[in-house]
Amino acid sequence: MSYAATPVRTSSGVLIIAPLSGHLVPIEKVPDPVFAQKMVGDGISIDPISETLVAPCDGEVIQLHPSHHAVTIKTAEGLEVLMHIGLDTVTLRGKGFTPKVKEGDTVKTGDTLIEFDADYIALNARSLLTQLVITNGEKVANFAPRSGDVTGGKDVVLQLSLAGSETTTSAKSTTGKKVTSQAIVIPNPTGLHARPAAVLANLAKKYKSDLRLKFGEKLANVRSVVGLMGLSIDNGDTVYLVAEGEDAETAVAELTKEMQAGLGEEGSKPAPAPASVAQAEINTPAPRPRSENPNIILGVAASPGVAVGNTYRIQHQEISVAETGENANKERRKLENAIAQAKLEIEALRAKVHGQADAAKAAIFAAHQELLEDPEIEEMATAAIDEGKSAAFAWKQTYTYQAQQLAKLQNELLAARANDLRDVGGRVLRILTGATVEEISYPANTILIAEDLTPSDTATMDRSKVLGFCTVGGGATSHVSILARSMDIPAIAGAEPRILDLPNGTPVILDGSKGTMRLNPTPEEMERVKQLQIRLAAKRQTDLATAFEPATTIDGHRVEIVANIGNIEDAEKAVALGGEGVGLLRSEFVFMERDSAPNEDEQTEIYASIARVLGPDRPLIIRTLDVGGDKPLPYLSIPHEENPFLGERGVRIGFDRPEILRTQLRAILKASQAGKVKVMFPMIARLEEWRMAKGMLEEERQKLGVPPIEAGIMIEIPAAAVMADQFAKEADFFSVGTNDLTQYTLAMDRGHPKLAPYVDALNPGVLTLIGVAATAARHQGKWLGVCGGVASDPQAVPLLVGLGVSELSVSVPTIPSIKAQIRELKLSDCQKLAKFAIAQATAAEVRALSPLPEK
Repeated sequence: MSYAATPVRTSSGVLIIAPLSGHLVPIEKVPDPVFAQKMVGDGISIDPISETLVAPCDGEVIQLHPSHHAVTIKTAEGLEVLMHIGLDTVTLRGKGFTPKVKEGDTVKTGDTLIEFDADYIALNARSLLTQLVITNGEKVANFAPRSGDVTGGKDVVLQLSLAGSETTTSAKSTTGKKVTSQAIVIPNPTGLHARPAAVLANLAKKYKSDLRLKFGEKLANVRSVVGLMGLSIDNGDTVYLVAEGEDAETAVAELTKEMQAGLGEEGSKPAPAPASVAQAEINTPAPRPRSENPNIILGVAASPGVAVGNTYRIQHQEISVAETGENANKERRKLENAIAQAKLEIEALRAKVHGQADAAKAAIFAAHQELLEDPEIEEMATAAIDEGKSAAFAWKQTYTYQAQQLAKLQNELLAARANDLRDVGGRVLRILTGATVEEISYPANTILIAEDLTPSDTATMDRSKVLGFCTVGGGATSHVSILARSMDIPAIAGAEPRILDLPNGTPVILDGSKGTMRLNPTPEEMERVKQLQIRLAAKRQTDLATAFEPATTIDGHRVEIVANIGNIEDAEKAVALGGEGVGLLRSEFVFMERDSAPNEDEQTEIYASIARVLGPDRPLIIRTLDVGGDKPLPYLSIPHEENPFLGERGVRIGFDRPEILRTQLRAILKASQAGKVKVMFPMIARLEEWRMAKGMLEEERQKLGVPPIEAGIMIEIPAAAVMADQFAKEADFFSVGTNDLTQYTLAMDRGHPKLAPYVDALNPGVLTLIGVAATAARHQGKWLGVCGGVASDPQAVPLLVGLGVSELSVSVPTIPSIKAQIRELKLSDCQKLAKFAIAQATAAEVRALSPLPEK
C-alpha cells in the first residue's frame, strides 16, 4: 500500500519530502563546486528515476527560473527550498522542461511543480543530478540528510532543526558612506542563475556593509541567492551595486570587478543590451482573453463550480477627505488609533474566516495585519502629516500610491497584493473619517459583478444570496480567489471589462472551473443546470441522512462498508459518517516522523484508543508495519536495492528484524482488550511466510495470556491470489490491496511517469485475480475485502460486489455515497456485470460498460 508523508514541524524539526524518485547522493559529492561546497546552501542531491518534480513541502512558489529548470518554495517557517534539476541545465533555455506552477502559487506536498524530459536533458546537459537546497541556511540549526532510495512525494530526504532567533544573522552595518557602482552589464551567458548568484552571495558575506543589487526599479539583498535569482537578470541586462557601510567602497569595487568577469562562469562575455522597443515588448502584459461570442465572457478560472443566477454589480464607495488637518501631533495620534482599531477588526475577521473555512486562509488576514505594520507606509504617511496634511489625506495618498506601484509590477503575485493594500488602506480610512460601511442588500440568486473585490468583501458576503462572482481584476493567485475556493464560491477573475456594462439582472451561467460566463442563456438551459445542482445537492444530503443504514442491495445482499485510516481523527470521522469499522489502519503512520521506533506501550495506547472510538461492535483491522526499500524509515537502515518493490518490504522487514514485528504484535494483542481488533500481514507471497507470521503472533499471545484474535493476509501479490485456496484454509480473512496487486500483475510501477496511466485496477487480469481469491475465500467459509483505492471508485463498486467481495474499505469522505450506491444495486445484476467485465480486453473497455450490459 502507498502512503503520503506530510511534512510538518515536529518537536524534532521540519521534514522535507523527496521531490523526485531516485537514489540520494550527498550534496558534497555533486560534481559541481558551487553545490558541493554549499555556496547555494546545504541540502541533498537525487539521481532521479522519475520525470516529475513535486513539491517537497507546503509553501509558496517564490521563484521559478525563466529557463524552468529551477524553482524555489518558501515554507511557513520561512525556509527557502530550492530545487535545481540537473547540472548546467540553464543552458537548455527551458527546452525539455514544462512548468506546472508559476510564481505566487500556493502548493501542497506532492503537487506537481515541473515535468521534464529526462532523456533529452541527459543527452544535452552535464548531469541529471537534481539538487534540493535550503538557501537561507541561517534559519537551520542542524541538517539531517537521509540516504538510500526514495519515492517522490512520499519519503523524507531532510530533517531540519530550526535555529532560534538568537542564531539569526545579525544585521550588517549601515553606518558609513553610501556608494553606487557604475553600470554593470551582466556577461553570464544565461544571466544570474543559481551558480553565479551563489558565488556573488558568498563573496558578499565577507563585507560588513549592507549590499543591494538594483535592476530597474527592483532591489535584492546581494547575500540572498533566492533574492538575486528572483530578479530574473539575463545576459546583457544592466544592474547596479548599492552599498552602505564602513567598507562600502571596497565592497562595490571588488564585487563589480567579479561581476564583470562573470563570477567565474565559463563563456561569460558582454552581450548587447536589448533595444528599448524590444524591452517594451517584453514588459508588456499578456493580453486578456477575449471571446468572439458576444454571449460568452472569458476570464481566469479562480474558484471551481457552476452557478446560475442574475448579475448584480457593486462599486466601492469613494471616501472624500480634507487635505489639511490640525496640529501634527494630534493627526499622528488619530492615525495611530485608526490603525490600532483596524488591527482589531482584521483580527475579528481572521477569526471568522478561520471558523468558516480552512484555517490556512485566515493567514490572508494575518498578512493584512502585517501590512498595517509596514514601516515604509507609516513613514510616508507621517511625513505628509508633518507637512500639514490631515491624517486621512496623508493615509489615503500613501496607500493609494503604494497600491498603484504594486499594481504596475509584472510579477502577478505582487501585483495582486495591491488589492490587499487597498482593502487594508480603505479600512483605516473609513475609521479615520467615521464613514459607515454601506450595507449591501443582495437580491436572491446573485452573480456578483465588480471591477475588483477585496478579501474583506469576499469573507463577509451573504452566501445565502451570492452564488458566485466575476471580476475584471485579480487572478487565480489573488487572496480573493483563495478565499473563494476555501468558501466553495464559484468565481472568475481577470474577466473582460465589458462585464461592467451588463445591466443588473442579466441572467448568466458562471462556470468557475472553465473561467467562462454565459450571458442570456435560455430559461431551459438555466433550469437544466439548476435541476442538476439540486439533484446533486439533494443526493449528498440523502446520502448523509441515510449514512447509518446498512449497505444492503435490493435483493438482500449485505456489504460491509469500513474505512481506511491513519489515525484516531480519521476513526472519529469514519464513525460520524456511518462507517461500520476500520478495514485498514496503516500502522506505518505510527512509526513515521520520529527518531526511533515507538515502544510497546506507545503503540498499545494508540491502537487501543482507536478501538475505543469504534466501540465493541465495529472491527479494527491493523496492518502490521508496511515499509521497506521504497518506503524507508530514518531509523531503519535498509541497504540500497536496485528494485525495492521486489525487495525487502512489508512483512519481510518484520522477519528480518523480528524485534520490531514482535513488539508491534504484542501491542496489537494488548489493544485487542479494548475492542474488536484484528491483524493482517502485508506482502505475503508464500505459505511459509504466512505460517511464520501466524506463529510469531501465537507465541506472543501465549506469553501475554490474552484470547486469540483474527488474523488475515493482504492479497497484493499475484501468487497469493493464485494460491488463495490454500491460504484460505489457514487465514481468517483476505483483504485485497489493489494498488500493489495491480502494479505487480501488470509489471508496471504505479509511480512511473509514463506507465502510471495504465495502472488501472479495472484491468480484466486484476479483476480475474480478485474473483479467484473471493471464490476461494467463500469455499472455505471466509470473507474477502478490498482496501485498495478502487474500493472508493463508484465505477468499480458494482464489479467488486459481483465478484464476491463482502467488505469495502474506503476513504472516509466516500462512506455515505458508497453505502447509498450499494443500496441501489442488485447482486444478480452485479454478478452479470462482473462476468462481462472479465471478458473484456482492456481496463478502458471495462470502464465503458453500462451498469448492466444488454444481452
